[in-house]
Amino acid sequence: MMETFWFYMKLGFWHVIDWEGLDHFYFIITLAMPFAFRQSKKLLWWVTLFTLGHTLSLIGNFYAEIPFSSYWIELLIPITIALNAVTLFFPKQHSRILNKSYFFPITTVVFGVIHGLGFGRYFKMLIPEGEVGFSLFSFALGVEFAQIAIVIAVLLTSFIIVQIFKQTKSNWEFLVGAMILSQALGMIFERI
Repeated sequence: MMETFWFYMKLGFWHVIDWEGLDHFYFIITLAMPFAFRQSKKLLWWVTLFTLGHTLSLIGNFYAEIPFSSYWIELLIPITIALNAVTLFFPKQHSRILNKSYFFPITTVVFGVIHGLGFGRYFKMLIPEGEVGFSLFSFALGVEFAQIAIVIAVLLTSFIIVQIFKQTKSNWEFLVGAMILSQALGMIFERI
């Protein structure tokens, strides 16, 4: 039982921190950039919403074999990253986004579903029939831990850049947004 737990938890963790496929990594960075340590509780909630959407699509794909075109899912994944990166160009909108809008938390769940669908078919081949729930839970826990590690790294890096190196938060967000947007656009054009 513990072997299964550790196997799927590590699989979930490395699914996010996979240098061969950085889409998940980029998405979490763009999600975390507008936040500061004082808003970390809300940010962790949003990250958990992404994990929830990701897990729901894995469950749906496992039990219902959701029919979808892998072409469109693989194209939608970098589009979700690009959309999140673009929000970093508008830092004055962040307080409204972070405090008053339900649009972005709902969007985060939907984006989680899309990212999960991209991994769903592969994941289905890995899970033994009798251990579906436990394996999914372990995998989701690994995904969550990896995302929290990314969030801490983003918050810490932003703190250093803004507080110690005295760069403006808006310039820092713009730079990160531009770098990730360029990567996302490259992924989109590769997949078209």
